[in-house]
Amino acid sequence: MKFKTIRDIDLNNKRVLMRADLNVPAQKGKVTDTARIDRLKQTIDYLRKSGAKILILSHFGRPDGEHNPQMSLAFLLPALEQSWNTKVKFAQDCIGPKAESLAASLQPGEVAILENVRFHKGEEANDPAFCRELAKNGDIYVNDAFSVSHRAHASTEGLAHLLPAAAGFLMEEELNALDKALGNPSRPVAAIAGGSKISTKLKVLNNLVEKVDFLILGGGMANTFLHAQGAQIGLSLCEKEMADEARKIMGHAKSKSCKILLPLDSVTVTSIQPGAPHEIHDSRKIPEDQLAIDVGPKTIAHILNETKNCKTLVWNGPMGVFEIKPFDAGTNALAIEASNRTKSGNLVSIAGGGDTAAALENAGAADNFTYISTAGGAFLEWLEGRTLPGVAALSIKGKAA
Repeated sequence: MKFKTIRDIDLNNKRVLMRADLNVPAQKGKVTDTARIDRLKQTIDYLRKSGAKILILSHFGRPDGEHNPQMSLAFLLPALEQSWNTKVKFAQDCIGPKAESLAASLQPGEVAILENVRFHKGEEANDPAFCRELAKNGDIYVNDAFSVSHRAHASTEGLAHLLPAAAGFLMEEELNALDKALGNPSRPVAAIAGGSKISTKLKVLNNLVEKVDFLILGGGMANTFLHAQGAQIGLSLCEKEMADEARKIMGHAKSKSCKILLPLDSVTVTSIQPGAPHEIHDSRKIPEDQLAIDVGPKTIAHILNETKNCKTLVWNGPMGVFEIKPFDAGTNALAIEASNRTKSGNLVSIAGGGDTAAALENAGAADNFTYISTAGGAFLEWLEGRTLPGVAALSIKGKAA
């Protein structure tokens, strides 16, 4: 897909409506994780140096089209100013007189944030009239929020058809990374898909078996596939009603020459708690009173041997209950190997969705990965092979004018 970036547009003295994702973790009115804010700094710096007047659009929470003071973006100002090293102004609405007054007062290089776009029902409805009200305050639209671009909302999709549109640096980085992962990857390609359920990832799995050479399954998802093959899985988390779907995916994979790697051995417990007594069993012969909580050493060795020549890795989901030690060992071992191979230049590693970033941080492996997406739903929909409305709207050939 071809799209313009902010390098391709004259920004000097222009009002830039920039969609960001500032739906950040917070407690008692304070931001507890600034990762999404920090990753926007490169785009903010470039816009400021280029003489743009920056008006940021975002949502926070689910106010359902109603003005909810508890979901106001005002509390973000200290965190934004500290991360971006600049004063940030605030308007108490994203449309109407308050927004228009602030937009008119901005000087080149100044930054402002407009109130929560989801305080208006027109945002999630992608209402044309609401889109036009938003567009009044801008000359250029910049989308730097891949993580919400799977939603066809006014501030993620509608605006791109009313103003000259471009991708910010974070969006550009994300799209380039995803293209390296599945669009035009170096082969062989491996994908790790973990997590508890296959029912929520059927489309992901069916798309991956068409795109990758190895599909590595972990967590409860792997148990469902083992059960579908007749394995004894004890009390392990399993969607037994999804056995037919699992068999269909295995057949689909075989027809596409994709090798599915399932656990050979598992770390098992009778109850899930930190430091619980544990054993290692054949993944197909787990005792009736035990449940699999992580992959065992044979599985780790088998995966590393099978994928040793892979050039690209896509990772979504942990291999076990990584939040509880020592049952993060399987996830950690694979993460560290991927990290080392990436650092040595032998692997392109792309990760995202759900708990994946937290699992890689826990392993101490995140810093060396080629790219870790902060997106959840958008990353999963991309893995499903879907067209993301906010991304499609940036397409040069897809624009009406």
